[in-house]
Amino acid sequence: MEPILNVTNLTMNFGGLKALDSVNISVEKGQIAALIGPNGAGKTTFFNCITGIYPPSEGLVEITPPGRPTQKLNGLKTNYVTERGLARTFQNIRLFEGMTVLENVMIGRHCRLKSGILKAMIRPSSQREEEKKAINDSYEILEKIGLDQYVNEMAVNLPYGAQRRLEIARALATNPFLLLLDEPAAGMNPQETKELDELIVWLRDNEDLSILLIEHDMKLVMSLSDNIHVVDYGKKIAEGTPEEVKSNPEVVKAYLGDDSEDA
Repeated sequence: MEPILNVTNLTMNFGGLKALDSVNISVEKGQIAALIGPNGAGKTTFFNCITGIYPPSEGLVEITPPGRPTQKLNGLKTNYVTERGLARTFQNIRLFEGMTVLENVMIGRHCRLKSGILKAMIRPSSQREEEKKAINDSYEILEKIGLDQYVNEMAVNLPYGAQRRLEIARALATNPFLLLLDEPAAGMNPQETKELDELIVWLRDNEDLSILLIEHDMKLVMSLSDNIHVVDYGKKIAEGTPEEVKSNPEVVKAYLGDDSEDA
């Protein structure tokens, strides 16, 4: 099967520091893939490079959206990457705290609206209809995510787990084919993590989404993932199914240390 995301020899230098060193990662349609590694391994830098926050020093980032030709993402700004069907969340929650839950999701719909500044000023009927549809679409997303009860609540007042889910809802509002989740379970209690696990699988199965996630919760990663990519010090050291990765000696060494090297 042709990958919907294909990253080849991705390299990112920050001065003399090589944060990513010729990393190759692909994600297939309908797959839940994970990118794991110790702190500082380069995982978030990888997300930043493929979503346009950082221009990579070397390498190629290509997507093949379902039913569309392959496109190169190198050199595109973040808003254009989003328009092409990649949406992401962040390790640190980045909600608009002074806006309602519904308004936060509606912001995500902005890249799919056709009305420009002129129409926003004169508000013709077509622009009003588009606004109404954006509200309805945003509310439907909140229903799917299980946040419709908070629709008019200020985002800052939501429980922590609900704020995490709202970030996912806002990402879904951009109508992506590939969802990138950066530490979605960070700070969650066991019940919230269980609900997140179920939500991610539901999104894959019911919303025709492929998902690539960064996560330190290995129980979540192993239960969810079809394929796992492992990086350490900016280099990819392993790839495979959860069972293959768990038994890989390079992965064990990167996470747990190597007892054979005792002095």
